Amino acid sequence: MLQRQILRRLRYALSVGALALSSAVLAQSTATQPITLLIPYPPGGSADMLARPMLPELQKKLGQTIVLDYKAGAGGTIATSALARAKPDGQTILMILTAHAINDALYPKLPYDTRKDFAPISLIATLPLLVAAPLSSPFNTIPELIAYAKANPDKLSYASAGNGNTSHLSVELFKTQTGTKMIHIPYKGSGPAVIAMLGNEVSFMFDSISTSFQQVKAGKLKAIAVSSLTRAEILPNTPTIADTLPGFDVTVWYGILAPAGTPVAIVDKLSQAFAAVASDSKIKAQLAESGYATLGSTPAAFGKHIDAELTKWSKAVKDSGATIQ
Repeated sequence: MLQRQILRRLRYALSVGALALSSAVLAQSTATQPITLLIPYPPGGSADMLARPMLPELQKKLGQTIVLDYKAGAGGTIATSALARAKPDGQTILMILTAHAINDALYPKLPYDTRKDFAPISLIATLPLLVAAPLSSPFNTIPELIAYAKANPDKLSYASAGNGNTSHLSVELFKTQTGTKMIHIPYKGSGPAVIAMLGNEVSFMFDSISTSFQQVKAGKLKAIAVSSLTRAEILPNTPTIADTLPGFDVTVWYGILAPAGTPVAIVDKLSQAFAAVASDSKIKAQLAESGYATLGSTPAAFGKHIDAELTKWSKAVKDSGATIQ
């Protein structure tokens, strides 16, 4: 009897030891494998411009290579779907934008659950939108844009970085508040949309300031206004939309997600790395030159932020009557 008990205890100890050893081996192997950071828009967009300067320091902090994987289209839902299907091992993560919260209300059926299928890691930056226009556009101010749109219903066209993107919904809100009618032309990211403006294919765009600023600085596009309540530091002479429409405020935010079920230890490690890099003085200064305000947050704080944004944009989509074209 005593021998049987000893043997059972010995077998149990061996099994626990084997499990601990396999877990340690797995943790060691995943800690050295490359991390894939999914980007939901094409190269050259605001997400890409935010990610690239952060990569060198992130790789140092994590001791892992980070590979950018661009999965553009469908307002960011293609990349988000890919994350929902990924293994929850910390090897695949996703940069999301405000559109992540908008899509939940805008798309009639998503191939994932926005609230349940992801693990928040960190909020990493915010950025105002810039109302930019080709030099040939028949307006130079927000009041002039409104007046022209009212006098010429559906004559003005506006570009966006995709259906459901903030650049789409912000104009829908603008249209609702001004009683104007304009034609929406979606592109697969800010880069192609800016090219369309440069080619006079569209009348204007509410674009991430980071992707239009250089064209404005070079004199190839004109800056009409910014969407934040206060003026942008990099365009101090450009008024806000709120100067004409009091209270109008749309600011894009960026954050990082992992698949649901990712171990807490991995989520915390990633969150601390992103927060540390976002607060690095050199990186903050570099990204500020393109209009970004970098910041970091805990996973819990980012989760609360997403919940609040889901509520905010659900109402905005309903009130605006916006639909996917």
